Amino acid sequence: MSQVATVGATCMCSFGTAPSPLRVTSQQKIMCDGKPAGTIQDATPANMGPFGMCTTPTNPAVAAATAAALGVLTPQPCTVTPAGTWIPTKPKILVDGKPVLTQDCKCMCAFGGSISIVNPGQVKTTAN
Repeated sequence: MSQVATVGATCMCSFGTAPSPLRVTSQQKIMCDGKPAGTIQDATPANMGPFGMCTTPTNPAVAAATAAALGVLTPQPCTVTPAGTWIPTKPKILVDGKPVLTQDCKCMCAFGGSISIVNPGQVKTTAN
């Protein structure tokens, strides 16, 4: 069983240094524990803030700073760059016509990181 992710869920990028809260903008009608339930469409920079500092050398800003530091990895501020929607794990459960966002969904960053949900924001509603 996985929990439905709601507004305020905590997200984390595998190359980031800090978590970021989820903002649900895809729908505002369906609630879980009094909060709007997320959908896989909530995968834009407007839905996730920066994840602190980015540590992947595939990010052009990190690569440039690392090159300037003579090869010493030099993290740079994260610029959230999702590559598509969240990958649904419960595609048959729909919220306002879109697949529900659950704590086991993943979203890829264009620079190679994997964004995951570390806390769904509520614990009462599960998607089986």
